[in-house]
Amino acid sequence: MQLLIVESPTKARKLSAYLGKEYEVLASVGHVRDLPKSEMGVDIEANFEPRYVVSTDKTKVLSDLKAQAAKADAIILATDPDREGEAIAWHVQEILQESLKKKKLSPSFQRASFYEITKPAVLAAIKNPVAVNMNLVDAQQARRVVDRLVGYEVSPVLWRKIRRGLSAGRVQSVALRLIVEREKEIAAFKPEEYWEVDVELAIAGQQQHITARVTEINGKKYEPKTEPDTTALVAAIPSGVYVVTELEKKARKTASFPPFSTSTLQQAAANRLGWSSKQTMRIAQQLYEEGLITYHRTDSFNLSTQALTMAREYIGKNFEPAYLPPQPRVFSSKSKNAQEAHEAIRVTDAFKTAAEIASGRMTEQHVKLYDLIWRRFLASQMSEAIYDQTSVTISLTPAQKTTALSDATLKTSGSILRFPGWRSLLPAGDDTPLPSMSEKQGLDYQSHTADQKFTQPPARYNDASLVKELEKRGIGRPSTYASIISVIVDRGYVERVTKRFFASPIGMTVADFLQQHFPVFMEYEFTAEMEEDLDRIARGEKEWRKVVGTFYEPFHKRVVEATDSADRVQVPVEKTGEACPDCGEKEHGEIVIRSGRFGKFKSCSRFPECKFTQNIVEKVEGVICPLCQKGEVIVKNSRWGKSFFGCGTYPTCDWASWKKPEVGETMTKEDWAIQQAARAERRAKFTKKKPAAKKKK
Repeated sequence: MQLLIVESPTKARKLSAYLGKEYEVLASVGHVRDLPKSEMGVDIEANFEPRYVVSTDKTKVLSDLKAQAAKADAIILATDPDREGEAIAWHVQEILQESLKKKKLSPSFQRASFYEITKPAVLAAIKNPVAVNMNLVDAQQARRVVDRLVGYEVSPVLWRKIRRGLSAGRVQSVALRLIVEREKEIAAFKPEEYWEVDVELAIAGQQQHITARVTEINGKKYEPKTEPDTTALVAAIPSGVYVVTELEKKARKTASFPPFSTSTLQQAAANRLGWSSKQTMRIAQQLYEEGLITYHRTDSFNLSTQALTMAREYIGKNFEPAYLPPQPRVFSSKSKNAQEAHEAIRVTDAFKTAAEIASGRMTEQHVKLYDLIWRRFLASQMSEAIYDQTSVTISLTPAQKTTALSDATLKTSGSILRFPGWRSLLPAGDDTPLPSMSEKQGLDYQSHTADQKFTQPPARYNDASLVKELEKRGIGRPSTYASIISVIVDRGYVERVTKRFFASPIGMTVADFLQQHFPVFMEYEFTAEMEEDLDRIARGEKEWRKVVGTFYEPFHKRVVEATDSADRVQVPVEKTGEACPDCGEKEHGEIVIRSGRFGKFKSCSRFPECKFTQNIVEKVEGVICPLCQKGEVIVKNSRWGKSFFGCGTYPTCDWASWKKPEVGETMTKEDWAIQQAARAERRAKFTKKKPAAKKKK
């Protein structure tokens, strides 16, 4: 018997269907051991040796794995093909080898890597096994150890200097800095006035009109800043003579986008579907485990020969010959880490459309993301889209020339999609056709507008733009973007409002404190260089303990200095202008909004003299109750102070969860009943009284 081990029960179920009776497929259900939660778990004196402990909820899982391993002739580690997957494989192997050694058993251990859960890919990987890649394992260990060092050494500083319960992270804190700096740019922004003058013109014998903008006056660029700058022009527009002076027509070709990488998938899902990065990765994970798409954590644009052949076959059968280019399109990969490079995200079967998977057990969310991936993959191998681009220059000659206005130039442009090519799968809706015109043709005035405008501050980040910025600066890696964003939101450092990120007062306080006392480690370039070092470890170019040591020595020095010399910082409060109901007329206390360990609350400005407090009902923006599909999801506090999520219609609906629900998440009454029963069972075990101790005689 051969034992095959994966992370996910869903993945195990899928693989069991592909393999014969000689294979036993079990799931580790994620990591089986990790650094301890209650202590550092890293021996700094012993060259940063990590001390791993078995996760408390994995006792039964490991017991089952050990029992089956003792019966196996070979053990195949088929975890995900990335650093985390490689680390899980190594941890499982270490634990099982120790167990088997005690029983004097020595079955072989093999590593099977595949990027899609299809029968051919799985069987090919099993037939061509490899050993666990210790370079990838070491890269994961280095990341885990550095992150633990930062968290365990900086967080206590934040507790002493700002407030208890705060925490810091190597990458998350730098991502927070991005959002805080944007918040400051917006606050400091001063809008500047400007004006735009447009003229609507008609062509003799045609119903369609064109709108052109004034771009030059008296041969100089026209950039009006105030209304008086437009006075002479606006007065001359109605009676002016308009003539087409230049007409430029040319074909414009646009090539398709590459297939998705992790970051571009998250950006597209945010822009097109309005999803968070976390939601996108959750749905992609499920599509991957169902064998519908390739592995969804990748920064590669590569496509396998088999994938290219499949795409070209589909295009050839479903489109005219002109839609299929003579040769497959190849996209250069941005990944510098060749050992981890694999395919872009694509569907495993081009002939399986979204409509087909909709008829199965997939939800509407699965169908939407699958369709996005399917279209992008096939479009990447289709011919260019061709547009007819037209640019028109128009002269304005005023009826009476003056020093202020002797002539003016107007411009407009338009395009028509002549051949859709790849746009037939990813339409843009960007046609702006112009009526037929010719040079020296006269045009008739219809109307005009002179609009006052103001420059706008930079936009706050949303999921798409933040992921794009993180990738551009080399902060984190595609597989970590979703968790980076989730952490800073869950900590209350950032609020997502109307799908935009706003830095909270506590978030700005933490970012400023870290920037002041840990300037090097908050630098974007330093964080990007650490990511490069992790990649170098993965490629076998650097030794992980040396990388950690180079980081830790100056870092620890800054921790000691901040602990000794940094002043205590107050978190800013939000004023409401409301009088405190508990204060007398003489005290004049005002209600302010403070940020606490478990969210925002109302308090008196005279605290601690006045103890008035009041909870604020926080709503999870854009999310409704997964159970009743009616009530808003609100944040509540448990009796122990820990935040949880509940339905706003309680007690009509009693849904509650420690985990924040995603947009569109649903739950049946049957599933809720099963979950409640399981909770009751766990609670009963936890509260079960121990037998009374016997009294001494």
